[in-house]
Amino acid sequence: MEIIIESPHFTVNSLLEAYINKRVERLSHLNDQLLRGDVLLKLDKSDTDDNKICEIKIHAPRKNFFAISKCSTFEDAVADTIHSLEKQMRKQKTKFSKTKEKLEMPDIAEEESE
Repeated sequence: MEIIIESPHFTVNSLLEAYINKRVERLSHLNDQLLRGDVLLKLDKSDTDDNKICEIKIHAPRKNFFAISKCSTFEDAVADTIHSLEKQMRKQKTKFSKTKEKLEMPDIAEEESE
């Protein structure tokens, strides 16, 4: 999976970049068909400590996943965003498997008439 990190108006240090790559790559254990991950790190102009924003968009063949988080550090924001994406991907996976089970179930009425 290709990971693109964007950070307008500031540069990302190598430790943060490695942390982001490691966390986003872990999403591939939920779906091995992920194509690309776009990570956007922004600073909010507010006076509070919670001014670090992380947006992540994951591109997959059937569906794209998106999450955003705002925390006091970029590491916390990335962790929260990844957690939200994991929840979305698990939900999509269970929904897809339930649909697949319904399609594969044999029709009971046809078996009884034979």
